[in-house]
Amino acid sequence: MRARVIAIVAALALVAGFGVYLGGRELTGSLPITLGMRGCTVEADGRVELTASQMANAATIAAVGIRRKMSEQAVVVALATAYQESRLENLAGGDRDSIGLFQQRPSQGWGTPEQIRDPRYAANKFYAGLKKVRGWERMRVTDAAQAVQRSAFPEAYEQWADESAVLARALVGNATGAVACRGVGDPALRGSAAASALDDQLRLDWGRLETTVAAELSGLAVTAADERAGWRYAHWLVSHAKDHGVRRVRFGTLEWTSGAGNWSTVADDESAAGQVFAEVFADR
Repeated sequence: MRARVIAIVAALALVAGFGVYLGGRELTGSLPITLGMRGCTVEADGRVELTASQMANAATIAAVGIRRKMSEQAVVVALATAYQESRLENLAGGDRDSIGLFQQRPSQGWGTPEQIRDPRYAANKFYAGLKKVRGWERMRVTDAAQAVQRSAFPEAYEQWADESAVLARALVGNATGAVACRGVGDPALRGSAAASALDDQLRLDWGRLETTVAAELSGLAVTAADERAGWRYAHWLVSHAKDHGVRRVRFGTLEWTSGAGNWSTVADDESAAGQVFAEVFADR
């Protein structure tokens, strides 16, 4: 009987502890990310592991920054902020009326709840706030983030600076074959429906892009102005693979497949120069 009581108390303590972890993201600056099995790995002068949803959100945050012509360091600050505020998850709620990736509050003028729940809107609002901070480029990551967020725990953002630098390096296109995701599973969309949804999402994050339907595969091709832009799009496509049924991504002589979950070298195709190919799962 005593052993059973001890087991119950231990289980309750474990549940309570997990609740503190989820609800107390601003209570400490050293909470670990313990979200279970990771789906994605980023290796770019460092290594970061994220779930598929975290990776997709990080890629969108980076894309919005690039579209606004913000620097790589601005992307680092934005990612570190979202790391601390939501663990890169688009949360439905939080402290008081806080919402979304950056835990922005409607009552503080960040927008309506519906607007803030949109990752693109939330990222745009953060970058707009950062741009207004004089000299943010010369600040520590945590000081720049705090100037926008005005958190009760201003030092907490700094703990994510290294991870965010790795993510930013890959997502702005300064690393090749750096984002690898696995476990895409059975996609919600296939064939032309998946390709169309993927094209829509690309344009929402990146704005005007030159995309075409590749005749030899079920998917699309994105024209890249240079190698850096190509890796931006390639890493974005892998980051969003789980949500959009992406089976294969190719740029240059490197190819990622959902089955292997990593990048491998393939034969060079000169006719495909300057294009990033994304193949979605075909209709059954």
